[in-house]
Amino acid sequence: MNRRIAFGFFVAMVLIASGFTLSFYSYNQYGNDTERVRHTYEVVGSLETILSLVKDVETGSRGYVLTNDTTYLEPYKIALSLLPGRLNQLHTLMGDNSLQVQRTTLLDQLVKAKLEVSQMRVKNRMAKVPIVLQLSTEGRLRMDALRRHVAIMVDTERTLMETRNRQAARSFRNTLIIIFTLSLLTFLSLVISYRLLEQELASRQQNEDQLRAYESRLKEQIRQLEASNEELERFAFVASHDLQEPLRKIQSFANLITDRYGNLFDGDSLMFMDKIVHSAERMSKLIKDLLNFSRISNHQEEFKPVALATIVQRILDDQELRIKGLDVRVEIGQLPMIQAIGSQMDHLFTNLISNALKFTRVDVQPLLRIQANPIDGSTYPELISGRLYFEITVEDNGIGFDEKYLDHIFKVFQRLHGKSEFEGTGIGLAICKRVTVSHHGHITARSQPGKGTTFIVVLPESQSLYDYDRSNPTENYSYSAS
Repeated sequence: MNRRIAFGFFVAMVLIASGFTLSFYSYNQYGNDTERVRHTYEVVGSLETILSLVKDVETGSRGYVLTNDTTYLEPYKIALSLLPGRLNQLHTLMGDNSLQVQRTTLLDQLVKAKLEVSQMRVKNRMAKVPIVLQLSTEGRLRMDALRRHVAIMVDTERTLMETRNRQAARSFRNTLIIIFTLSLLTFLSLVISYRLLEQELASRQQNEDQLRAYESRLKEQIRQLEASNEELERFAFVASHDLQEPLRKIQSFANLITDRYGNLFDGDSLMFMDKIVHSAERMSKLIKDLLNFSRISNHQEEFKPVALATIVQRILDDQELRIKGLDVRVEIGQLPMIQAIGSQMDHLFTNLISNALKFTRVDVQPLLRIQANPIDGSTYPELISGRLYFEITVEDNGIGFDEKYLDHIFKVFQRLHGKSEFEGTGIGLAICKRVTVSHHGHITARSQPGKGTTFIVVLPESQSLYDYDRSNPTENYSYSAS
């Protein structure tokens, strides 16, 4: 629509420019035609003036010859003095017409011949020579020839004048037609552009109304989401206090019964009591993990500089007995300092290191290798190109998994192995995913069954205001307990 409107106004501007150009050209053409008509009038006037001056010469000479009155010689002399200039002017005016140039040359000869006869008669009269009838006859004949020649030239000019008048009228008419046509086309283009602009404004108004409706709906959904978050926080409070208390009692009484009456139980009874204790412990751990999972997004703390090497070392110190008991070979590279939330980094690396220590292979010395490398955001499509990130790898040589389950392992309650094989609640990697997302990073893994697993965590060196405002990518979690 914007292109159509722009095209409409462009066409209107082109038509206006074309109209101006063509009108200017037509106006110049009309001016040239009018100038040629004026030139023709000037030529005709010059011819008539020359003929009139010759008549003055003829009349003055004849009056003087008949009356011997020198008063008649005044117009005679004036005409003689003016004729050369008028003839030169006529030559100049006839410069654009070769035929009339030839006729002007002949006109010079006829005027000269006529003036010779008139001057001869005046000289004879001054010398008191008797009037010769032959000179009068010759003068009349030459005057008649001059009149006929001037009449031919005037007719030619008048014919040209009619032609030029028609051309001037046609130019004027064409100018009016062009102006009217282009004005009409310009008007139509502007009307069409106005209609398109009106439609665009109406469409934008409709879109704005829709956006306002969406905004109102979004505010309602935000209100509902806030209410849901409050419910979740209340659930977390209940989970951390009210639910933990019955579990502690179950564990305490089960242990008390086992201690006091264990000698009275047979093997099955002891096994049942042991299952009760372990189930209560697992339920307590599950509640704690769920609480941690919910707190990651609901209790956002301020980003501060965090030394990852310090966090990893503290976790290794906490797991020291387990590491020594499994004889784990630990290799820790140089880890960076980034802007992050320390408690969430603790959750992240605790779960990754626990996984590496949990899923070991029999008769193979376990390996835990943690390294970090700086990369550009263009390395991963989920990140921002041109920004500095650190790619942190947590590698082990454990049982591994098939990479077709890669998306599966980062969802809540999703396990690739049964509870009897390996302990855990199925929430640890979901916590890792949520921590990474809340830090505007990325997490993935490379693995093969029986060849170990490498978890890849990509975190930005710093958190910008843009990152704070950017919405987190949509996370899909499955809550099936199967």
